[in-house]
Amino acid sequence: MRNAFSTQHKNLIRRYLLWAYFSTRENFERIERKTTQLIVDEYIFDYFTQHKLTIPQEFRAYITDKRKEELKLKFADPVKDKLHPQYAYLKNRLEAIEGAVKHFLGVMELKRFAVLYEKEFTRRIIEAKDH
Repeated sequence: MRNAFSTQHKNLIRRYLLWAYFSTRENFERIERKTTQLIVDEYIFDYFTQHKLTIPQEFRAYITDKRKEELKLKFADPVKDKLHPQYAYLKNRLEAIEGAVKHFLGVMELKRFAVLYEKEFTRRIIEAKDH
């Protein structure tokens, strides 16, 4: 099926899938970052606790607020483990886009998309002026 398209159509499909992949992954990871940041923040909190270092109240509140925000973004009902509809949509959409990339462009192109994504977001972090 991949070879049935003209070069122009392949390029248009590639660009569309690249845009869809980047935008969806960015939105999905905006939520997922809460979880990974909490893992690191809780490690830091534990480090301070174990070494009997003073933990500012603001840091405690920051972690508590971030945990609440994570639960609100990920779960419609955290007790029942029911995913928030937007989170579920983004998770499913990313999986579908990855499947479409494999279908239309191949597995290697999906790997290239992932590398491009990591490079782009690493560049953004390094160039950010507000950290």
